[in-house]
Amino acid sequence: MLQVTEVNGDVVFKVRVMPRSSKNCLAGVYNDALKIRLTAAPLEGKANEACRVFLAKTLGVPRSRVEIVGGHTSRNKVIRAYGLSAEKALKALMP
Repeated sequence: MLQVTEVNGDVVFKVRVMPRSSKNCLAGVYNDALKIRLTAAPLEGKANEACRVFLAKTLGVPRSRVEIVGGHTSRNKVIRAYGLSAEKALKALMP
């Protein structure tokens, strides 16, 4: 089950990134993290930026409101999205 924590009007959740996939998409839940497939390669921060762009589009917020706060060099990342409720985030991430 995906855990989304609300902190001071922002949401924090974990993602598991699978780079070099055939398309960008949500791929379910892995342990307590959201699994995301991305076409970008994990070189020079390209997959991190692709992750931010994809999540911003999925959540319906500007890219500047999505930040990777942990796991910059790992497949397992911690994401903070500013100005969202946990309910709205879960609705967008778990269709």
